[in-house]
Formats: sequence, structure tokens, C-alpha cells
Amino acid sequence: MATTSPPWAKIIHQAVDSNIEAIKTINYQIHSEPELAYEEHKAHANFVSLLESLGFQVTPHAYGVATAFSAEYGAGGRLVVFNAEYDALPGIGHACGHNLIASAGLAAFLGVAAALRQTATPGRVRLLGTPAEEGGGGKIHLINNGAYREAAACLMTHPGPQYLLSGDVTGVAAVKMLANVKWRIFFTGQTAHAAMEPWNGLNALDAVCLSYNAISMLRQQIRPHERIHGVIKEGGDRPNVIPGSTSVDYYIRSDTLAAAERLWTRVKLCFEGAAIATGCQVRYEPINSYADLRSSMALCKEFVATLPQGTVSLDEPADFLAGSTDMGNVTYECPGFHGAFGIDTERGQGNHTRPFADASGLERSLDRAVEWGKSMALVGYRVLSDDDFNREVQEDWKADMKRAAL
Repeated sequence: MATTSPPWAKIIHQAVDSNIEAIKTINYQIHSEPELAYEEHKAHANFVSLLESLGFQVTPHAYGVATAFSAEYGAGGRLVVFNAEYDALPGIGHACGHNLIASAGLAAFLGVAAALRQTATPGRVRLLGTPAEEGGGGKIHLINNGAYREAAACLMTHPGPQYLLSGDVTGVAAVKMLANVKWRIFFTGQTAHAAMEPWNGLNALDAVCLSYNAISMLRQQIRPHERIHGVIKEGGDRPNVIPGSTSVDYYIRSDTLAAAERLWTRVKLCFEGAAIATGCQVRYEPINSYADLRSSMALCKEFVATLPQGTVSLDEPADFLAGSTDMGNVTYECPGFHGAFGIDTERGQGNHTRPFADASGLERSLDRAVEWGKSMALVGYRVLSDDDFNREVQEDWKADMKRAAL
């Protein structure tokens, strides 16, 4: 712990420790039975059953999402939300450690619920089961259906590779992740026999190739932190038939959602130009957009203060957990914390690899998740109980939302 512990720290730590077997149970159930986005039926059922056995009222299939749940404790006051992710990746299971995210969220929820119960502090704490982070945009549906409405803060934590950290550092509080605007692009041309009468065809695959090369050239004129990457979903059926319809998926990333949208307007010109050059038609279908992760620095600094000095970095290394997440969208709804802790893997075996999935199932990885869950509980309870701290968090967030819009 930090040099001074708040009076509610002992309550929180004891509550988590006394429920450690329940936390272990859900952690290993999720890890041993990986389920893909929106198919997390076992994880959902196991969580609902466990929380009910602990005496909490649970709403299954919450906020219109079949594999989401919501459990809440308390009355009056402010609302703090903890997220529990539990979807896996195709073929490699829990290679992003979402079982550990769920366990940390559960630990934090139990800690704050106990503190509210024993101190009679006004306030509410919610554990939200958030499916389909891996590309499915589960939190976007939850946002649209009111899951984070009126939340004073939302907190979660994520594992990353310990080998990227140095010395005694076990994780990073203010993780940076990019906004990710995702589109599916369709080209429509005209089929023709490629040998007998190619002049009658409008080649939709040529439109794909032209746009691909145009985007490759565009990459020379974008900012160092920006990313554009895509795949061909539909490229044609047979070599002797000029493709009349093709499609591609593209992700456009930048440091803010506004900047990613601006970059998309430049990328879109590459598709428009390819359509004109080939005589094809082009149309666009949004997949979903992940906003950039806007960490609340007030929450992050408070989190760092809950753990021994020198063990948690505020924001370095900046690339400890790169990529994008739908938790970014949540941080546009309310102040958010998405810290990342290290788990032990060999160098080069980071997130989204099978060795990382194996490491996510280790007991020492769960120990780290629970430790960080306790610290999230300390921060969350302070949001509920300390008016001055909450005011600082809200003012910091409102100012940051203005910066994000630039």
C-alpha cells in the first residue's frame, strides 16, 4: 500500500480477501471455456449465478445485450461502474486476458459494496458484464442503451506483457490507446468473360487494387501515430470472370476520434478515385468506431498512490498496451480508468498470442489482477465518498472532452 491508507482500505481489502475463492472460480471458469464475442453464454450464466449466490440482485441480459449483465449495490449518492470483460479470440482463447479483467472488476465491485455497507455512505456501485470487446463493440451497445448514464466514473484494468516494463514497475495507469474508425467498402462493376469480351467488364477488383495502392501512398503523408490497415473480404470468384463486386474492410486510427474521422475523409478519397478510374460504383458501410482512450488523470494519479511507490508508472511506456478498445467510447461518456498490469510471458509473446493466453491462466496473474482490483475499489470508493475529489475528477474530464473535440 501507499504510505498512508484511507480508513476504508481495510474494509475493502478484507472483503476481497474473504471472497477470493469466488473470484478464483469465475476466473478459471472463464479462462477454461473461452467464448467469442456475443457468444459468452457460459460466462454470463456463471457470473449471474455467482453474484446471486453472494446476495446481489443481478439483471441478466442487461441493456438489450444477450450476454451482458448488471449487478448493483447501494442507494443515493453517485454511481461508480466497474467493467468485466470476458470474450475470447478465435483459435487462441483468452489471449488478451479478459478473464483477468473480469476478476479484477469483480474484486473491485465486492470491495466497494462492502465499504458502502459498513460505512453507510450514500452511493451506488455497479458491476457491468461487457461482452464483445474484441471487435464487436459491446460497450457501444451498452452506452446507447444507458448503461453508463449518470456514472461519476467507470474503471477497469487490463493485462499486458510484463517484459515491456522495467525494474519494479508492474503496470501503467494512464494507458494510451488510439481511436479506430472502421468501414466496409463495396465496389460494384460489371462481370464479363475475361477472355472472350473483357472490354464489356468493369473490374471491381481493379478498384480494390487501385485504392489499396493509393492508401499505401497516403501513408507517407500521415502522422507517426496514425495507422491505416485493411483486408480484402471479397475479391472475385474465378480468374476467367471479371469481378463485378468486391469488398474490403479498413481500420483508420488516430489519437482522437475527431482526428480519426478527419483521416477517414482522406482515405475515402482513395476509394472514390479508384471507383472513378475503373467506372465502378462505391458504397460504404460503418462497422463500428472505437474512440480513443481518454484516461482521467485524476483517477490515474489516485490509483498510483494506492500502491507501493515505484511499482506503477503513470504513463510510461506509452506503448505498453497499444491498439484500440471500446472502453475508449466509455471515456467519452464519463471519467474513465483503464490501467494495465503486467503478466509474465517471454519476450515477443504479448497480447493476442497463445503464450499470453497460457499466462492469463496462471495463479500469479490472477494475484496481480486482484491486487489491482483492490486499488480500483479504493479509487472508486473515494469518488463516491469524497465530494472534493469527485469535483476534481469531473472538472478534469470536462476540460479533456473539450481538448478531444479539437
